[in-house]
Amino acid sequence: MVKRLDLWKWLQQHGVEILREGGSHTVVVNRQTGRASTLPRHREINDFLAKKICKDLEIPAPF
Repeated sequence: MVKRLDLWKWLQQHGVEILREGGSHTVVVNRQTGRASTLPRHREINDFLAKKICKDLEIPAPF
């Protein structure tokens, strides 16, 4: 499990920005590649899901 705040900091370091806020998710976008993904608003995010978010955004996984 990875903390949402730590994952968000990792995403920001790789140029990911918030596209829009939803009720239970945040839609983020990598402007360099044009790829988007959703980031759930849980305190901790499963490792598998964190890797998938990074893969969707075409950035390296944080671990």
